Amino acid sequence: MPGRVLIPQDQIAARVRELGGELTRHYADRRPLFLGVMNGALFFLADLVREVELDVEISCVRLASYVGRQSSGLVRGLDDSDLREAVRGREVLIVDDILDTGRTLSALVGSLHEHKASDIRICVLLEKESAREIPVRAHWVGFRVADEFVVGYGLDEDGRHRQLRDIQIIEKA
Repeated sequence: MPGRVLIPQDQIAARVRELGGELTRHYADRRPLFLGVMNGALFFLADLVREVELDVEISCVRLASYVGRQSSGLVRGLDDSDLREAVRGREVLIVDDILDTGRTLSALVGSLHEHKASDIRICVLLEKESAREIPVRAHWVGFRVADEFVVGYGLDEDGRHRQLRDIQIIEKA
C-alpha cells in the first residue's frame, strides 16, 4: 500500500452517485458531451456516466502537466484537431480527476472556447484549492482535499497506483 487512506471506496461511490443525480437534474432533457481528461479521469468518468440518467455522449482527451509529483508548468497533449468538430455548438462537461494548479483545465477550457463550445462546465473528483496557480472554477466537486500527493481511483504517481480502490496519501519522500 502506498500510503494512508484519505477517502475510502464506499465514500467515493456515494459521492459519485450524488454527483450523477446533480448532473442529471442540471442537464435534464439535453444531451451534453462528457469530455474525460485521461488518464486520471478514467475510473471517475466511467462510474459517473453510469450514475447519470441522461443520453450523454462521451469523448476523451489526453492531457498531462505533471512529471512525478511536480507540475511541469506546461500542458502536454492538447491536440486541437481532435476537439474542433466534436465540441462546436455543444454543451461540454469536462470530467477530470483533480483540480490543483489549474493549468490543465485552464488550457482545455481555452481550447473549447476557441472551438465554439456553447457551454463549458467542469466536474472534478478532487479539488486542492491551496495549490491553485491559475484561476479555474469547478462547477461540481466530489471532495475538497488538502495539498497532499494522492493516488488511487485513477490518480497516479508516474503511472502507478491508478487501480487502487481508495484514494490514498503518499507521504513526501
